[in-house]
Amino acid sequence: MKKVLITGASGFIGRQCLAPLIERGFEVHALALEPLAEYEKDVVWHCQNFLDDEKTRDLIKTVQPGHCLHLAWYTEPGKYWSSPENLKWTASSLTLIQSFQQQGGQRFVGAGTCAEYDWRYGHCSEAITPLEPATLYGTCKNNLQKILASFSENGLLSSAWGRLFLLYGPHENIVRLVPNVINSLLRGEQALCTHGNQLRDFMYISDAANALVCLLDGEIMGPVNIASGNPVSIKDVVSKIAQLMEGVDKLKLGALTAKNEPAVLTADVSRLWGEVGFISCVDLELGLDLTIEWWKKLLEQNR
Repeated sequence: MKKVLITGASGFIGRQCLAPLIERGFEVHALALEPLAEYEKDVVWHCQNFLDDEKTRDLIKTVQPGHCLHLAWYTEPGKYWSSPENLKWTASSLTLIQSFQQQGGQRFVGAGTCAEYDWRYGHCSEAITPLEPATLYGTCKNNLQKILASFSENGLLSSAWGRLFLLYGPHENIVRLVPNVINSLLRGEQALCTHGNQLRDFMYISDAANALVCLLDGEIMGPVNIASGNPVSIKDVVSKIAQLMEGVDKLKLGALTAKNEPAVLTADVSRLWGEVGFISCVDLELGLDLTIEWWKKLLEQNR
């Protein structure tokens, strides 16, 4: 049986990767601070701090995984873009890669970000768009990808890098765009937004997770954009939420100022579709509907 170690397993992305990993026949070893109750029987949980390098080395030595899906990172909203914590996570990620290879690991996939690109170019292609991150977060992710790629070029490891664009869905932090609008409307409050003309690539979280698992379970090397390939304006996204929740009158476009936001940030998904063989199956309306229902249930449970 194939054995995989997934870091950040209880996070926004990680929790969505568990089911597809199990479905593909992996023996799943999950690294997280706490286990997810719904996966206690089907997943082997290793509850420890990813930044404890000694424990990470011991874990790799004990588990001996052939595959590794690395998702863990510092993602505190409003802080992660420039936080020095990014340096710690980069260093511990290097420890993970080295330990994994030394213990016989074969296939490593890391989670990157669209923030690695120079956003002035708008439409981002793995082969063409310059990698000029504007933040410490993007710089650390980009440098880690370069080290991983160079390491793999020497024949020491098979690896790929999933550059994630704008994800949404259950368990997303409430301060982010989609859950913020949903929760404002659920409370009967006004949903304040920018003008919303910015063009983006939104992808439902389960699609992103399945894409990463598909990438892990294949042989494609190097960076791959993980995105829907269906650009849409932020205005259309929040308007669709308002329509689904019958709260169009409470949506206030233009109430907030768009600060340092590129007009266009979309993804070339040629590699994802053509080489990895993955195409999104959850369209925007369905994804938003599922997300709204999840937040409604959570609100009811907390009453």
